[in-house]
Amino acid sequence: MENWDEIRTAFQVAKMGTVSGAAQVLGVHHATVIRHIDSLEQTLGVKLFQRHARGYTSTEAGTDLLKVAQATDDQFSQLVNRIKGRGEDVSGELIVTSLPGISRMIAPILADFQTLHPHVIVRYLTGERVFRLEYGEAHVAIRTGAAPQEPDNVVQPFVEQKFGLFVHQSYIDRFGMPAPEDLLTQMRFVGFDDLAHRAPTMRWLSENVTPEQVSFRVSTLEATIEAVMAGAGAGFISYEFAARDENIIQILPDDAEWTAPNWIVTHVDLHRTPKVQAFLSYLKERSKEWSFD
Repeated sequence: MENWDEIRTAFQVAKMGTVSGAAQVLGVHHATVIRHIDSLEQTLGVKLFQRHARGYTSTEAGTDLLKVAQATDDQFSQLVNRIKGRGEDVSGELIVTSLPGISRMIAPILADFQTLHPHVIVRYLTGERVFRLEYGEAHVAIRTGAAPQEPDNVVQPFVEQKFGLFVHQSYIDRFGMPAPEDLLTQMRFVGFDDLAHRAPTMRWLSENVTPEQVSFRVSTLEATIEAVMAGAGAGFISYEFAARDENIIQILPDDAEWTAPNWIVTHVDLHRTPKVQAFLSYLKERSKEWSFD
């Protein structure tokens, strides 16, 4: 685009609010900034900024243009992250994502991997959002649930987490333990605040107990564990965690629906790079130490 330099200048003026601020960021003279803005406004035939004593404020037309410029700037930044992943050595940024629920297992592996490769800068991003590998938002994603279907991604099966329905002894001390035939009608439960959450365990709760029985609601798996440990109700936690405390008691037999598959996902452009391959090999080897039974 022949006007890209001018659009980039307008973008920085909008961000900084002043000509001098934009000039400093761009490393040009303030007269160049003014010339770019004037030329772009003349080309488009509209005013992009309202000039006032304290700086520049975007007009409605300017705001529309700058939304596109922001999106383009974001995509360039993401492209840089993808290009950085193509180096021939194990160095630079390594961006890994997962749900927060397995961070206590992934974080130590990342720390040890960084010890082996001290020139790696680790960025470990956790959350419910699905990071877009095609835009360079991550090099390796560990996803839970149904197998990812994006066509340009390499998807490998990873470990399965086994969940069970548990209650803490403190709950029994406080409320008593219902008879087995009354468990699903008289027990209080801990569940996600979004009762329609896609997790298999939440689907099971929605189908087997009333909404009123899910009396303690949380937004993360970590908070579920803390609530169960505090005696707020019965909830789904992993067998790996439950084995740590003899006061955590299983109240229903296993159900295959409660097993959560995990997947390692990489983008086809980065899958074979030395950095990604080194981490994948290390992750798979270390995960053999995990026990979910």
